[in-house]
Amino acid sequence: MRKIKFYKTIEGKCYVEEFLDSLSGKEIKKVVWTFKLIEDLEIVPKIYFKKLKHVENIWEVKVDGINKTYRILGFIHENNFVILNHAFIKKNTENSKKCN
Repeated sequence: MRKIKFYKTIEGKCYVEEFLDSLSGKEIKKVVWTFKLIEDLEIVPKIYFKKLKHVENIWEVKVDGINKTYRILGFIHENNFVILNHAFIKKNTENSKKCN
């Protein structure tokens, strides 16, 4: 099965850890649950984990929260490691319209 790891710079900075530290306990639980699915299931539903189109070797972990979606990007290394190196929050389109 797969193993999820977070990319760290030479200086030891980890952008995914910093992102996760900014989330609430409830949000973290959803992210951790999704990570566990990716590690444990041989075939992960695309709603949670998929290769991005039109780019080479970039995969997305997607976690839906209330009014926002967490996106964590990375790549597959040696067929069994998912190395995550970038994360962000994508607000849903309803919220985006309200902000305009």
